[in-house]
Amino acid sequence: MFKRFVALSLLAAGLIALTGCNTVAGAGTDITNSANAVKRAL
Repeated sequence: MFKRFVALSLLAAGLIALTGCNTVAGAGTDITNSANAVKRAL
């Protein structure tokens, strides 16, 4: 149940992030920024 919730949350966050990107380069930048935020959080 928890794994399903986490998976759906990540999917929703990914879709929201992608809708904010107008280009592939923008998507790459957003993914990089997200990865850096996760590294800082850990």
